[in-house]
Amino acid sequence: MGLLDGKVAVISGAARGQGRSHAVRLAEEGADIIALDICADIDTVPYGLGTREDLDETVVLVEKLGRRIIASQTDVRDFDAVTKVVDDGAAELGGLDIVVANAGITSYYRSEELTPHHWQTVIDVNLTGVWNVARAAVPHLIDRGAGAMVLVSSSSAHVGLQNLNHYSAAKAGVVGLMQSMAVELGPHMIRVNTVHPTTVKTGMALNQATFDLFLPGTGLSVGSAQDEEKAADAFKGLNAMPIPWIDPVDISNAIVYLTSDLGRYVTGTQLRVDAGSAAK
Repeated sequence: MGLLDGKVAVISGAARGQGRSHAVRLAEEGADIIALDICADIDTVPYGLGTREDLDETVVLVEKLGRRIIASQTDVRDFDAVTKVVDDGAAELGGLDIVVANAGITSYYRSEELTPHHWQTVIDVNLTGVWNVARAAVPHLIDRGAGAMVLVSSSSAHVGLQNLNHYSAAKAGVVGLMQSMAVELGPHMIRVNTVHPTTVKTGMALNQATFDLFLPGTGLSVGSAQDEEKAADAFKGLNAMPIPWIDPVDISNAIVYLTSDLGRYVTGTQLRVDAGSAAK
C-alpha cells in the first residue's frame, strides 16, 4: 500500500530534474500523474530546458511503476492551456487530489543590469505560472472535498542572494500566495504549503552560466566530473551543512509528506529542505 494510493497529482515542469523526480516519487506511492512542461528553451534563460524527449522519458518511468500518466507540452504562462490540461487530465483520471507547482527558471543579473524583459519572464514563469497551475486546480480540489497543494519556492525567499532580484522576488511571492490560499481553502480541507530547497543537483544549477557566476575566470566546465567536484566547494558555502547541493528526491520526499496523510493537518507552512542555508 502506497501513501498516495488512488490519488491524482498534477505536476508542472515534469520533463526532467525536480519535476520528473516528483512524478516518479508520487507514482511510487500510488498516484496517477498529470504532467506538463514547456519542452522548449526560453530566450532569457542561459541554459537549456527540458525537451519533449525528456517528458516522454518521464512517462516511461511512471508507467514502469504501473501508474497512469497524461503528459502535455504546455507552457505554465498560458492560463487557458494549463486549465485545459488540468480539466482534461482530471476527467480522464477520475478527479484531482494533489498539485505540485514546480516549473521554474532563472537567470543571473545584478540590479543595475537586470532588464524589464528578464525580470518579467522570471515573474511570469515562477510566480504567475505557479498561480496558473494552482488556480486551474482549485475547482477540482473543492469538488473532491479535500486536497493538497505544494508550491515550490526556494531558500532565496528567506535569504538575500546576489544576481537574483527577479528570482527571489518571485519565490517570495509564492509564499504570499500560499499563505492566502491556505486560509481560503482550509474550510474545504485543502492544504497549501511551500517547500524551500537550497541548491538542487539539476540542470538549473549545473550549467555553465551558474559555474561562471560562482567561479568566474576559473574555466571550469559543466560535464567534467573533476570540474564539478571543484565547483562543489563553492556551493558548500551556501549551506550550514557541509554539502554543495541536495538531490531532487530530497524535495520529492518532502512533497510526499506534505501531500499524504502524514501531513494531514499541515497547511500554511514553509518547509525548508535547505541544509540549513536559511539559518546560516
